[in-house]
Amino acid sequence: MEMKLTIKRVPTVVSNYQDDADKPRAGCGRNCLGDCCLPASKLPLYAFKLDPAKHLQEDAASTKLLVDILLSEWEDRMARGLFRYDVTACETKVIPGNLGFVAQLNEGRHLKKRPTEFRVDRVLQPFDPAKFNFTKVGQEEVLFQFENGDGDDSYFLNDAPIIAVDRAPNVVAINVSPIEYGHVLLIPRVLDRLPQKIDPESFLLALQMAAEAASPYFRLGYNSLGAFATINHLHFQAYYLSVPFPVEKAATHKIPLSEDTMKNGVTVSKLINYPVRGLVFEGGNTLEDLANVVSNACIWLQDNNVPYNVLISDCGKRIFLFPPEKQALGEVSQELLDTQVNPAVWEISGHIVLKRRSDYEEAYETSAWKLLAEVSLSEERFEEVKAYIFSAAGLVQSDEEEEEASKGEGTTTFAPVPVTPLPVAEGCLVRQ
Repeated sequence: MEMKLTIKRVPTVVSNYQDDADKPRAGCGRNCLGDCCLPASKLPLYAFKLDPAKHLQEDAASTKLLVDILLSEWEDRMARGLFRYDVTACETKVIPGNLGFVAQLNEGRHLKKRPTEFRVDRVLQPFDPAKFNFTKVGQEEVLFQFENGDGDDSYFLNDAPIIAVDRAPNVVAINVSPIEYGHVLLIPRVLDRLPQKIDPESFLLALQMAAEAASPYFRLGYNSLGAFATINHLHFQAYYLSVPFPVEKAATHKIPLSEDTMKNGVTVSKLINYPVRGLVFEGGNTLEDLANVVSNACIWLQDNNVPYNVLISDCGKRIFLFPPEKQALGEVSQELLDTQVNPAVWEISGHIVLKRRSDYEEAYETSAWKLLAEVSLSEERFEEVKAYIFSAAGLVQSDEEEEEASKGEGTTTFAPVPVTPLPVAEGCLVRQ
């Protein structure tokens, strides 16, 4: 089916660069992340350990490094006035109900958010250097480089040269239109100017960041073009929210796999009784095993023009994959369009940013469910896409699955995220 929906092209919103005249630097004079400035610059460096998953077996005191540094640097940028609004002043509440949808009222975000500048009917589009991209932001928006330290311990340097000599650096920068406290962007190989397109290396980097954070309340998300990504430059989003996302509490049905398929330790389930249909990938003998399976699934989706969203949860051990292509096809209702809610990865996962006070005050579980269900695939289309994803990821369902399906049986589990105190600042807590 040929998709025709497009978004009107609008002028690019410039970066929040603030000229620092008394600290001249080489390059274009803007102290940006482009080839003119970055290679000769020094930035803070967070070097993560060779195996970030080791954090998960350590005591809480040893897992605070990334959490403390990221939030401290983020608050520093907030004090310097680099954000477009104070997200910590936004009203937030947990909606009563079985899943506990989280609603936030952010009446200014749709006015101050960077606009979309590309067609939404193509998941893969060439990188366009003339449009806004992350090489154009000022270096003061960057919190640190994020690189593998190739050792058994993580460390942080306040001032370090661009150390990746064989490739462009990975950087973590603030999102100037934040959804929540600590909202940042992970930008792999920033100088390579990669379009918004998943590849195994970048996806593994995102899992490594989740594992390094070692907190169930630090999640990373990814939106493809056509699924509410707004910048065609490869990036993941991340922030802290100290309550479980509703999708993390949803029931799942485990899909039996053949013995050969399960050698890498990855298991796959599908969400049950959740408004948006999706798959859940877990486990893996290594982070790389899990990254390879999920990235192969994403590659099939983007190569076949199917928009998708990804949530990286549980310290990189659980990954939710949603293919809600209805929104790119223009098949959502006018009622949803009127709310001005963009159901991207955070909204689909159950953290819903509302733009109108009336919607916030009248938010109930039934209304949240109805809103998200608008973008879900039908059961028939979901099963069709699932079959293609399995083929691309090298997954083979066992005969047991077919027998269970014919009997209407199967293994359904609930996997709530435990709520325990976090070693982070008060500002990331839900405000009611």
